[in-house]
Amino acid sequence: MKTYTYTFSPTYSYDFTRFKDEKNILVQIFCGQGKAILQDAVNTILLALPHAICIGTTTDGEINNASVSTYKTVISLSIFEETTLKTAFETHQDAFLCGKNLAAKLITPSTKLLILYCDGTFTNAEEFLKGVTHYNASVPICGGMAGDNGEFVQTAISSQKTFLERGVVGVSLNSDILDISTDFKFDWKTIGLEHTIEKVEGNHIFQIDTLTPIQFYEKYLGTQVSPTEFPLIIEKNGLARARAVIRKNDDGSVHCSGNFNKGDKVKIGFGDAKALLLDPTKAMQRLNLKDAQSFFIYSCMARRRYIPDLIHLENEPFSRIAPSVGFFTYSEFFHENNHNELLNQTLTVVALSERKSTTQPPSSDEHNTIPDETSYAKTIRSLTTLVQQSNHDYEEQSKKLEEQIAYSKTLLTSHRQFLRYTVHEMNTPLSVIMSNIELHEMAHGKSRYLENIEVGLKSIFSLYDDLSYLVKKDHLPSLKRTIDLVDYLRSRIDFFTQVVHKAKSHFIFESDLAHAPIFFNETKLQRIIDNNLTNAIKYTYENSPIYLFLHVKDTLYSFSIVSHSRKIQEPQKIFEEYYRENSSRYGFGLGLTLVKTICDEEGVGIELSSDEEKTVFSYHFTKDNA
Repeated sequence: MKTYTYTFSPTYSYDFTRFKDEKNILVQIFCGQGKAILQDAVNTILLALPHAICIGTTTDGEINNASVSTYKTVISLSIFEETTLKTAFETHQDAFLCGKNLAAKLITPSTKLLILYCDGTFTNAEEFLKGVTHYNASVPICGGMAGDNGEFVQTAISSQKTFLERGVVGVSLNSDILDISTDFKFDWKTIGLEHTIEKVEGNHIFQIDTLTPIQFYEKYLGTQVSPTEFPLIIEKNGLARARAVIRKNDDGSVHCSGNFNKGDKVKIGFGDAKALLLDPTKAMQRLNLKDAQSFFIYSCMARRRYIPDLIHLENEPFSRIAPSVGFFTYSEFFHENNHNELLNQTLTVVALSERKSTTQPPSSDEHNTIPDETSYAKTIRSLTTLVQQSNHDYEEQSKKLEEQIAYSKTLLTSHRQFLRYTVHEMNTPLSVIMSNIELHEMAHGKSRYLENIEVGLKSIFSLYDDLSYLVKKDHLPSLKRTIDLVDYLRSRIDFFTQVVHKAKSHFIFESDLAHAPIFFNETKLQRIIDNNLTNAIKYTYENSPIYLFLHVKDTLYSFSIVSHSRKIQEPQKIFEEYYRENSSRYGFGLGLTLVKTICDEEGVGIELSSDEEKTVFSYHFTKDNA
């Protein structure tokens, strides 16, 4: 596979004869100059290459390798060796049926990717993608909504020589060897209070809180409304999704790129400039960068308008790997987990390869775009107004909550002081009891009764150590040293040997390592080991051994503790505070929460598996190579 890019001008003569013998040619035309120039570009291409498959779209900016432009037209020619192409269009008034019908026309048993464009002003893109998903949920998609340089008046798309102002077009890439990988980058954060969608029909919003959407945006962004750069952000299934305004109406309502429901909670979003400028090739872990022969890039118009002087930095890393081409959209299309998603404010990228190495360098005659300073200045002013108004709202709420907060702080302080005092006072009598047990055994030998007391005392010591760590952890020195994990595990096993025997079980420790050095805080390590040992003792069936394994795997030491016990019914909750699978067992349900916190702080990986036969907790420590 090879991709070539050109900047189109109606007055320039192009020689495309070099491609006349190629069988599978995909042409994508990204036009920032309107429908008439899009038609000229399509006619020029198909006159020279009538067998090419050609789709096009108007834009809010064009991407040509490392260059970003506006009000220009970029032509991309991708030559495939073992991938066939198929194009189609749909104009049904129902967006869902548009998606379903288009997918039916395009998808074959060997389809690896759908490239889809829809108009940017009329079609409900979210319903369109639902229709595609309904027909086939497994085929990856990419593309986006057409743009018209931020006017939101009239966009255009094309399939071969069919030009649409309302509808959808697409191309299917069909192959047995084509490798496709996709990823996206969001970089928008929420700010201010949470607001409620009070009146809505699909993607048409009539009321937010007590205001029309236009009044809402004017309140938080000033009279220079910039809803595109500051979308509404809604959280669905734990993921933040932006919905940008694509049309403002005379009655104060707005149309958004995606749907809302009455009662949805939203916040205003703003671009995190620092995140926007991070190298996307490092952030997009799902892309197959090594084998990529071309990148197709579909980026939100808001990203270009938010940082116009620097937006080219997003494309440059890709262009250094392989030819990269695309456009700035009104919404982006993405496929994940058998679901097609409508995105806003994102950079979406598709890496393509027919798994044959290429030395073809990126071909580009573009230069960097001239920054749109006016748009940038408006964005900054809107952001300032947003922050000021949000702070005002917060101040009003803070006054109402001051008394409650003061009371809560007093209560929390008293609670902490009580715990500190209790922990401090427990240490001395526990130490005295343990010392006197040892002295009595030295003088009079072992006693079954004292042994029972010692077993119980060690359990209390473990609980005491947990409480002590929770109370003092913010004030403990974060000292680390090299610890031999083999020796340390054996010392903790020895400490709990009496306890495990009392529970009618025993430890079996297996390791093929003589030494396992890690650089770790000993207090934290003890909490991880002790909590797992005491839990295993507590829940293991009688007369069943507890296995402990320590092995090396690459740069990690993997410590696993295996017990024969009841299946953990809700493993996703096992590390939650105060959660206990069996309430009849003693304990506070804090131990594994503490373990999880420490592991997160220290970068220790955790794995848990549980079935009717056994339960396995595994912890992966980084080796100390010093």
